[in-house]
Amino acid sequence: MTPEAALDALRAHADPDRAAQMRAYHKADRDYLGLSNAVTGALADEWRKSSDPDTLAALARGLWASDVFEARIAAGKLFIQARIRPDDDWAWEVIEDFVPDFDSWAIADAVAQSGQKRLVQKPARLDILDAWVGSDHLWTRRAALTFTLLFARSRHPGPDERAARARVLGWCETLALDREWFLQKAVAWWLRDLSKRDPETVAAFLAGPGMALKPWARKEAARHLP
Repeated sequence: MTPEAALDALRAHADPDRAAQMRAYHKADRDYLGLSNAVTGALADEWRKSSDPDTLAALARGLWASDVFEARIAAGKLFIQARIRPDDDWAWEVIEDFVPDFDSWAIADAVAQSGQKRLVQKPARLDILDAWVGSDHLWTRRAALTFTLLFARSRHPGPDERAARARVLGWCETLALDREWFLQKAVAWWLRDLSKRDPETVAAFLAGPGMALKPWARKEAARHLP
């Protein structure tokens, strides 16, 4: 599958009326086709299953370069499987290259779904995310949290997961001071998910460094606490 053929497949499902609504909602200045997440995800799944690594990497980069909303969503979903054999270094490289271009929560979150799986496969990549926390780019800072959500959600965390949680909580402490709405929301989201598995840790965080969060973010983070 070439990027051109993939774009044609996406355009075959275009809905101009819905595209106009999506443009008004997302506000970012790019082309929208008006596809549902189900259609975009199904096409990405089909392409992923029928492509070798080199083809998939080229497809992802080509879709991303088009700057079409649904194409970038699809590019983000191409690496969402739990395991890539024999290794996923090539997939992580593509995902990492997308991050500086983030300018939309929907696109950023689609890529984050794949990024989460790649981090679980190789937690040492958290070293890379250390630098994201201090980035001047809002969406890169946010990605440090959205890419690590699976560590907060683990039901039976092992040593790697526990170490990752402690590390990301340190990032949450730093980012709680950030007044950007999307960062406040991301910190609250991460803490809220962790509270389902480790309410004591989240309660202690909210009683300490979490006091820096805005009131609405603290309320969101504590939503599942007793």
